[in-house]
Amino acid sequence: MNSYTSVLQNKRIVVTGGAGFLGSFIVESLAERGCSRVFVPRSSEFDLRDRDAIIRLFEQERPQVIIHLAAVVGGIGANRANPGRFFYDNAIMGIELMEYARRYDVEKFVATGTICAYPKFTPVPFHEDDLWNGYPEETNAPYGLAKKMMLVQAQAYRAQYGFDAIFLLPVNLYGPRDNFDLHTSHVIPALIRKCVDAQKRGDDKIVLWGDGSPTREFLYVEDAAEGVILATERYNGAEPVNLGTGREIAIRDLAAIIVKEVGFKGEIVWDTSQPNGQPRRCIATDRAAEAFCFRAETDFHEGLRRTIDWYRSELNA
Repeated sequence: MNSYTSVLQNKRIVVTGGAGFLGSFIVESLAERGCSRVFVPRSSEFDLRDRDAIIRLFEQERPQVIIHLAAVVGGIGANRANPGRFFYDNAIMGIELMEYARRYDVEKFVATGTICAYPKFTPVPFHEDDLWNGYPEETNAPYGLAKKMMLVQAQAYRAQYGFDAIFLLPVNLYGPRDNFDLHTSHVIPALIRKCVDAQKRGDDKIVLWGDGSPTREFLYVEDAAEGVILATERYNGAEPVNLGTGREIAIRDLAAIIVKEVGFKGEIVWDTSQPNGQPRRCIATDRAAEAFCFRAETDFHEGLRRTIDWYRSELNA
């Protein structure tokens, strides 16, 4: 429980995507801070690709703060299958929502981007100043660029209108309540599900994409929620800010850890006909620490154990 009184406590807050993975933890953390006026729009009632629905949302809720998490997102396979949809849906949601936030005098707009926005061959660790030094990795470039347009918009609106919009770049998240659908999930939930399901079936192997050499950085979802809220409370700057741990791990090593934690005894087979994705991902975390005192706290192995335990409990529910 957060013991201090938050500057957000008496604000009317809209959290788009607040019923999703990261959003649900942010909504819970806001409640712990005493924020009682939080609204989570559901897509069935407020389709954020529809201008009329956005206007209706602002007329109904009159938000003072918006934390925009809603996104159409998935792993490499989903990005390859839906480049047009992932670009349009994410771009139009961000553009229209921020425009009407400005028109309705919202005090603070928090846009969440993606690590996929970085160039494919960004020097490691990724510094925010490297964000425009090349084109993103091809399999998720449309999604990454659509999200990055919110940074352009936020900076343009700050310059012209004095609008307080900030842009955060979280790394890959993981934790309980993640998406474990193999068609749309990211790497950690996909690995956990493959191992647990193979173990239950008695399979002697699992097949994973690529060759296992790429590296990724992972942030536990509760740490991510804390980072977003701290930024909402404390940061008012034009520059983008990374949210992560500053530590990378090869997918091959990640798979070995998950296999061990799950207790799967079979073989890992790497399907090298499938893409690896971006070669390396690891971010610099200094700006978040300096700007709003955020540092991730959850031990990676402990976070994986909690995630595996949650998935197994859901299977047995």
